[in-house]
Amino acid sequence: MDAPSELGDFLKSRRAALRPEDVGITPHPTRRRVSGLRREELAMLAGVSITHYTRLEQGRALSASDGVLEAIARTLRLSDDETAHLKDLARPTAASSRPAPPRVTAHVGASTRQLLAAMSEVPALVLDRHNDILAWNRMGHALLAGHLAPESPDSPATRPNLTRMLFLDEQYRELFTNWNEEAQLGVASLRLVAGRHPHDRALAELVGQLAMKCDEFATRWTRHPVRTCTSGVKHLRHPLVGALDLSFENLVIPGASGQRLIAYTAEPGSPSEAALRLLGSVTAPVAEDPATVRR
Repeated sequence: MDAPSELGDFLKSRRAALRPEDVGITPHPTRRRVSGLRREELAMLAGVSITHYTRLEQGRALSASDGVLEAIARTLRLSDDETAHLKDLARPTAASSRPAPPRVTAHVGASTRQLLAAMSEVPALVLDRHNDILAWNRMGHALLAGHLAPESPDSPATRPNLTRMLFLDEQYRELFTNWNEEAQLGVASLRLVAGRHPHDRALAELVGQLAMKCDEFATRWTRHPVRTCTSGVKHLRHPLVGALDLSFENLVIPGASGQRLIAYTAEPGSPSEAALRLLGSVTAPVAEDPATVRR
């Protein structure tokens, strides 16, 4: 993922999405128009020279000031997430500009695993920045991936990835009552991470694999959606317990690993809480009969 190329594609996609009428420009009746705003129109509205903006869009000016980037963002009506993404692409930090070191096997700390185990009634899992599942508790496994082996996250060879599952795992797809919304959010979140880590080889491999194997992903990726999602509600249709509306929270684990814990909860007294309790009971390990053990 080349930052200058990504920057140009992102700006072009946002120019194309903005109609001249939206910013007070009356199109000339006889002049052929490109889709959306022209470069010179955007530059004029943002108070930036057309030469400087063109160089920026072509990836030949990776030192734009905050003032220039924020003026362009305001003109394009970018969200806060999109503005942050624009700055990531336009001015990659020295750390992200250096080639990433070889990927090492990620491990979840003992205290984090202890926390997961203690959350016995709350579905929870630990992810890295690529959305690989590094660990889950029993309820997290039962809620999201009961069709996979419980020990799947323990080995890089079998480790599930939430984004890959969203597009390539039919059973996981079927969990979401509004898959299209979930898919859009999944791509938008991945775009944001890719902008922050343009030389992450593992991330580039994940994007390339998904783009080759799933046209739905490839189409959404080229539209450059950008959005972060740290909390919200998931609307699920679980094969064992039916409909579930669960709030979720992303909790960043301190340190440089980029790991985060996601926990899912139901509103007290709601049908979803009852369904979650039922899921816990129907997936609980069967206790051995002491009499049988003595034999």
